[in-house]
Amino acid sequence: MSQVTGTDRVRGDDVTESAGAGRLLGVGLGPGDPSLMTVRAVEAIAEADVVAYHSARHGRSIARSIAARHLRADHIEEALVYPVTTESTDHPGGYRGALEEFYAQAAARLAAHLDAGRTVAVLAEGDPLFYGSYMHMHKRLAHRYPTEVIPGVTSVSAAAARLGTPLSEAEEALTVLPGTLPEEELTARLASSDAVAVMKLGRTFPKVRRALERSGRLAEARYVERATMEGERTGRVTDIDPDSVPYFSVAVLPSKVGKAGKATAAANPAGSLGEVVVVGTGPAGPLWLTPETRGALAAADDLVGYTTYLDRVPPRDGQRRHGSDNRVEAERAEFALELARRGRRVAVVSGGDPGVFAMATAVVEAAAQEAYADVPVRVLPGVTAANAAAARAGAPLGHDYAVLSLSDRLKPWEVIAERLRAAAAADLVLALYNPGSRSRTWQVGKAREVLLEHRAPDTPVVLARDVGGDEERVRVVPLAELDPAQVDMRTLLLVGSSQTQVSRRPDGTERVWTPRRYPED
Repeated sequence: MSQVTGTDRVRGDDVTESAGAGRLLGVGLGPGDPSLMTVRAVEAIAEADVVAYHSARHGRSIARSIAARHLRADHIEEALVYPVTTESTDHPGGYRGALEEFYAQAAARLAAHLDAGRTVAVLAEGDPLFYGSYMHMHKRLAHRYPTEVIPGVTSVSAAAARLGTPLSEAEEALTVLPGTLPEEELTARLASSDAVAVMKLGRTFPKVRRALERSGRLAEARYVERATMEGERTGRVTDIDPDSVPYFSVAVLPSKVGKAGKATAAANPAGSLGEVVVVGTGPAGPLWLTPETRGALAAADDLVGYTTYLDRVPPRDGQRRHGSDNRVEAERAEFALELARRGRRVAVVSGGDPGVFAMATAVVEAAAQEAYADVPVRVLPGVTAANAAAARAGAPLGHDYAVLSLSDRLKPWEVIAERLRAAAAADLVLALYNPGSRSRTWQVGKAREVLLEHRAPDTPVVLARDVGGDEERVRVVPLAELDPAQVDMRTLLLVGSSQTQVSRRPDGTERVWTPRRYPED
């Protein structure tokens, strides 16, 4: 459906038209083959008195060449020639200033025709509002004149068609990126996306290729140049000479559905090793994942982990999931390493940060055995429960702090108590993990007694439960009033130091913070 504004169609409240004004038509021409123009695009050109198109200073316009067979001798042609494209400029406002001035002048030229009652068709390759030059005229003119935008087939759709492969399928999300983004940003987005199309290659191609390699996605990347046009070329990005890449080319990471097993076989021939990547999902769902972790989860053939954490990861076609109980960490680690020895790419899924009371230690310890010495192991950080809880409360970890687990399943309570005393005597803020469970109900009370030996009764304690989850609740209570009955395994405790402060906001919420400056006395 065409997007339309104006008195004779649909108009917004900010449209202020001139009496007897002509109409502005943004005409999408498709990716290059004239036969891919829509019927409405052909009709729009036929309706126009003026046909405008952009070009570089050489004067050749791809848009005009696509529509050439539909232009008439009585059409008034307006060639909108860019003063600069990729070269430098001596304009006082720099490259951006030169373009802004050009757009203003071009819009004024078209406005003169529209004020005279003429219909103006601005031609645009692909779709007018998809990285198209037309949009700059639209933003300057559409609120003043009746306007219709005729959509066109995008270069991304054309590229997928020429590759003959699904672009995105089922629950996959398609991400479109300009190659002009900084390399670090490209890398992060490539790592965290499903299907991807990278536009605007040309001079950016070497940078895009490096970002594909750094994100681990170079092997699957395909290349399409001048899709549907004369000189079309397709291939793998790895086979393309960077010096031969024009601006009108696209890098495509197509759908992964149904390809997981094939990708593993191609990347890891029989007898070769896979790898184990230990990832942290943060305290809750997808919003807490880093781009690097998203990429590792998407690339894995197998997911291994505690079932509760695996449930946070959306299912993917062809990916195997191996869930287990939370008390078999060593067995889970060896199972993951065995899968990697057979050539599988394995993601061991942990909550929070995998290196904080979580799976990274178990995997690294198991990998130290001679049998797994050759298996590649990586650990990717995640948002820790302590940091997530602190952010919700304010900034209680703004100064020195210690992190302890109150679970006595892997160390004696006497050791825990001594460490609590030492940290409390040092006046450190404390982040206390694993404070209680159905089988451990007394540790919080004992910890409170130990801490009160060194802390004032009104020391603020943050009780952060299910941070990021559906049952999130964050409260602040004085240490003396800490009730063990209100603490379970989904709760993390942040115990302030002597300097930690609490302020109450007008809406009734409390903010906890620990000053970065410590008194000299």
